[in-house]
Formats: sequence, C-alpha cells, structure tokens
Amino acid sequence: MGLSNLTTYKLGDLIEQRREKYDGKGNLPIRGVSADGFIPPKQKDADTSLYNVFYKNDFVFNPARMELNSIALNTVFEKAICSSLYEIFYVRDESVLIPKYLNLFVKRKQFARQCEFIGWGSAREYCRCVDISRISITLPDVPTQQKYVDIYDAMCANQKAYEKGLDDLKLTCDAYIEELRRKMPCEKIGPYIDRYDVRNGKNGTKNVMGVSISKEFREPSSKVNKNELANYKVCHPGDIAFVQTTNNEKCFAYAYNNTDHDIVVSSVDEVFSTKKEKLNTEYLSLFFNRKEFDRYARFNSWGSARETFTWNDLVDVQVPIPKMEIQKSIANIHKVFVERKRINEKLKQQIKNICPILIKGAVEEGKSKRG
Repeated sequence: MGLSNLTTYKLGDLIEQRREKYDGKGNLPIRGVSADGFIPPKQKDADTSLYNVFYKNDFVFNPARMELNSIALNTVFEKAICSSLYEIFYVRDESVLIPKYLNLFVKRKQFARQCEFIGWGSAREYCRCVDISRISITLPDVPTQQKYVDIYDAMCANQKAYEKGLDDLKLTCDAYIEELRRKMPCEKIGPYIDRYDVRNGKNGTKNVMGVSISKEFREPSSKVNKNELANYKVCHPGDIAFVQTTNNEKCFAYAYNNTDHDIVVSSVDEVFSTKKEKLNTEYLSLFFNRKEFDRYARFNSWGSARETFTWNDLVDVQVPIPKMEIQKSIANIHKVFVERKRINEKLKQQIKNICPILIKGAVEEGKSKRG
C-alpha cells in the first residue's frame, strides 16, 4: 500500500513575485483590491507612472490589509495595473498548483489570521510576499484540485446568474417609474409625508442602526455606545430614515424600516412616514432607489462646509402618484427585488464560507488516494 497522494510545500516554493512597472503604453484597466475582489480605483487621475502591472492568473494584494483578506486572483484582465502599494505574485508551475485552487486556500479566514500573525511593522502591520512565502500548503494531485475548483466555479456561476436576474428586476422597477413620470403629472410629496422626531429615551430600544449608501440599515460603527441611546431618533416599522449630508455619501442615503421592530438612528438623521392611504411607502422607496434620484439629491444639496439635502428639500420632491392599486403592484415587484437581493447576499456569504470546506475535502480525498 503506497503513501497518501499529498505533498506539503512552502508557498515560496510555488509562487514568484511579479515586479513589473507600468511603462505608460496602452490604456490599461486600473484596479484596487478589497476582501470582495477587484474594485474601481479610489483615486481618479492619479499618477500611474509607478503603478505595478499584473496579468491573468496573477494574485494582487494589499500588504497592509491582509488581515482583512484584501487579496484577489485576476481571472478577467489579460493585462492591468494597480497601485505601487500593492504586491503581486503568480504560480510558478501550474502542473503542481492550479491558481484557482490557491485562491480557495487564500480566501479562507484561517489564511487571513495567518497573515495577521506574521505581519510586521511599527505604525501598521504589513504582510508581504516574502512573509506569505513562509506559509505551508498541503496539496493533493492536480485532478483533485481541479475537481474542487470546478465545484467552486459552479457555485459562483449560479450566484452570478441569480445576480443578473436581480439586475434585470431592478431595471424593470425603474422602467415602471420612468413610464409613470412620462404619462402623468408629478406632485410634491410634502402633503403626503409626516416628519417625526421621537426620541428613544432612557428605557428605549437597543436596536440601533446606521443608514448606509446601499440604501438600507446597517450595523452601526464601533463608536456607538449602546448604553447611551436616549437622544437617538426612533424609526418605527414602516417609517423611512435618511441622512441629510450628501457630500460624503455621494448619494441619497436612506433606509426603509420593513421590520416589525423599532429602530433607532442618529439624532442628525431625518425620520418620516407616508400618509399610506395616498402614498405607499415602498413605492416611494422605489423612487428613492433610482440613480436619477441620487443625482437630483446631489444637485439640490447646498451648504458651504457640508452639502446637505434637508427636510425642506425633501418636501419639494415631485413624484408621480398613481392610484393606490398601481402603487401597490409596483411595490410588490420591489418586495421581490429586496427579498432576492437578501438571498443573493446570503449566496455570496455561503461562497465565502465554502472555501475552507473545499480545501478540507480536497486534502481528505488526497489522503484516501494511494500513490
């Protein structure tokens, strides 16, 4: 009986750091990196003369953010560039290690913890290529690696197909609103909404939330003291809260409380409800969800130190207000969109969580094989 079909390596034996600077030729895509993958660059019109070049199947990572798993495998661009602050490596021999299998390995929380442990620095801890090279990896044979990569790819393909359907549903919602705007006169919403300023008090709820740029409630920042929420505003079920400043958010940041529980938000946020016999709250939310409304809110924001879109600006917003049956039918489509969006986020989280399971499965299968 032979040994198990597994070999342990140091990553440094399998990867090579890429050190190529951009020569300025060609209009190459520019990308940053986050834990969720490649992102558009934060700095526009930046000096790219020192930027790094990366190719398909290269790994790009931020050495200062490896504890957050800020690393991505490039499967899209034949050639692109990134900030000189990032580092890049590639698999030296794909007959030993498949890049997509290594991606399963590095996208685990355990890998992020390892990077945090071996990171070094005074002001900020860095985990560089030389540090990653010291991490051990146990590999099954390439066919086994490919089997588990195929499972992961199939899950990702299903999630992307689901997400595309989500985008199509969002376009349908927006199209309904645009059609109504063309067919019927718009009215100011001031007479159809009521402003609320109800404070939480000493014995109020601890269910504190922030209002995010994704137009939904989110967990508050770590600075929020949940024992000092007396002055926070209450957003009852069916109410809407919105952030008045738009210069930081670059959009109309609002959230609709579609739960059965009170939520408290910052005292500087505005909270209101609609006169539901005239204006359906979810229908109005759908109107706020549009990119066109973000542009409207930004254009109508004002102020010297901070640009704000206040309550007085909101009451002047004009929307088409059709019969309640039409509002409800459009709102029902929006409900489906919100529910599918929630499912999509759950699918993406499941894909993140599956990486350690797939790695474990591949190693266990490698153990069961005999050389």
